[in-house]
Amino acid sequence: MSATVVDFPAGVVSGSGTVERVETLGEAVGIVTDRTPFHPVDPSWPDQPADTGTLNGVPVLDCLVGAIDADGVLSVGDAITPRRGDPDHTWVVVHVVAAADAPEVGQPVDLQVDAERRAALSRAHTACHVSALALNAVVKDLWRKDVARDGIGNPDFDKIALTESRMVPDQARDTYRLGKSLRKKGFDTASFRESLDAVATQVDAQIQAWIDADASVEIQTEGPHLTDMRYWCCHVPEGEYRIACGGTHVTALRELGAVTVRYEAPDDATVVAVTSVG
Repeated sequence: MSATVVDFPAGVVSGSGTVERVETLGEAVGIVTDRTPFHPVDPSWPDQPADTGTLNGVPVLDCLVGAIDADGVLSVGDAITPRRGDPDHTWVVVHVVAAADAPEVGQPVDLQVDAERRAALSRAHTACHVSALALNAVVKDLWRKDVARDGIGNPDFDKIALTESRMVPDQARDTYRLGKSLRKKGFDTASFRESLDAVATQVDAQIQAWIDADASVEIQTEGPHLTDMRYWCCHVPEGEYRIACGGTHVTALRELGAVTVRYEAPDDATVVAVTSVG
């Protein structure tokens, strides 16, 4: 068995494949095909939920990453222990269906992703990246030390402070840690927290400027398989952003329509960015 060929980086939402493995997963069954348009949830960074849809017309209940070891043992989702892309394992996409609906090994199957839900998750994921990069630009003057920078040269607050990212259709939530380590790196956390409303207004304006400039988006891939590296690239007037990302995205920022960001401060050391599309 070879690693799954994935078509979702190109925005594909339908296709066909051949069943290579059928695995019992509790009361359900995991179906591995040679290729798929389905995007699985990544257990190491589960920001974007799995695609849903159908396999030969029956519901795909979940879509998971799987790792097969040298002995042929399949681990899925949170049970995976090797590092993503470990060459001693074969990395596959596992479509979860009800046991009664399982096809047989060798059978060709039709794979259909819920296109409307995929589009909404793609908008959320792109808006998440864009709002984070706009935030980098807005808070660049709050740094007192030199730190890692993003694609157009702003201090990369998002990369340094982000602890969690989660998406639902047309909305993303990013959690930033404003603790002692961030202050030691030279970031003025007090001023940031005191100006969250103003920051949100400026972030919204920066995103709108990029939308008005008709900034394009593309996914660059280093190969066709699940664990081959993929990069989100956004071409804004200031330059190009390039971020390692395994999710799905729109092809131009104009597809987002309107984007708004608000910031929540649940405690003294945390800020949550809520980015909404539409």
